[in-house]
Amino acid sequence: MGILARYLWKEFFKLLAICQLIFMAIYMVVEFVQKIDNFMEVHAPRGAIFAYIFYKIPYLAVQMVPAATLISVVVMFSLMRKRNEITALKASGMSIFRISLPVIFASVCLAVAVFLFSELVVPYASSKSQAIWKSKVGRQGQAQTYSRDRIWIKGPNSIYWVRHFDGRRMVMEDLTLYFFDDSFHLIKRIQAKRAVWAKDRWRVEDGVIQVALDGDGYNFTKFREIDLNLPERPKAFLIPAKKPEEMSYWQLKRFAKRIQVEGYDATRYLVDMNIKLAFPVISLIMVLIGIPISLALRKGGTPLAVTLGIGACFLYLLNLGIARSLGLSGILPPALAAWLANLIFLLLGIYLMMHVET
Repeated sequence: MGILARYLWKEFFKLLAICQLIFMAIYMVVEFVQKIDNFMEVHAPRGAIFAYIFYKIPYLAVQMVPAATLISVVVMFSLMRKRNEITALKASGMSIFRISLPVIFASVCLAVAVFLFSELVVPYASSKSQAIWKSKVGRQGQAQTYSRDRIWIKGPNSIYWVRHFDGRRMVMEDLTLYFFDDSFHLIKRIQAKRAVWAKDRWRVEDGVIQVALDGDGYNFTKFREIDLNLPERPKAFLIPAKKPEEMSYWQLKRFAKRIQVEGYDATRYLVDMNIKLAFPVISLIMVLIGIPISLALRKGGTPLAVTLGIGACFLYLLNLGIARSLGLSGILPPALAAWLANLIFLLLGIYLMMHVET
């Protein structure tokens, strides 16, 4: 490890830590001001709001990394140019790319660290913060958490369709249950107005049972009330209303697969799953964009370079938001929707690096 690499790494991570703390402090103040009224209205304990903010810190830290990376790179190279350090390094025969290489390597390591942190720490902390919000404030996510409409559930030898399931009362409404043999031939069908979970079994009311006969045809029997011992318990008919940040990449992947198996559209979860892979790479892209911005300006100095860096962050977020929306609407494949902004800005960064003055 050379002297230049050690110097650049020290300066980069020092500025990165400062920018992270500044951005996180601003966000935490805004979050506190926005949420304090909600906690006060329900007379939540004083420590609840601080615990909520505390568990939001890991997610917030990850979200602030790209912007902090860009600003720290812009400030570092702007100051190096102002102190004529860039001129001295170039006079010794080093190219801009060679000077930038230690910082590019540091951004790759940072991307790996962000991904691991997002997988190991953020889901747990985000789940805790959401649990505090739901239990203390109790105003978000209840409809999704406790009820579902138009449900398809596939069992080992059965398929269930339920128009509405109320998780609070544990009641299925307007249900149709199909039962098959090993050859996937329909052997029984139950259609009913409702089913209530009681005494570890389903009490089905006001329906019709259709049973296949040994020969051709079916036998129909009306019933007022019967008990069914189905393997599926009430929790099988609910999908917890988890946000993407509450799940790791692999959890989100399994969740999306489960949604698809049940016959639902999993596009939203597939897009967010791919974004979990694409997001950490932004650190590298911000470095490739920030270095040319800081070195190409001849007037305005560091303040103008920082302003342009913030503008670049805004443009990236705008592109990411548009691409995600196109992915959610089905216009773009989930993987392309997640990576499109990265590809655009990666090509832009490479172009700027190739044309910066050497």
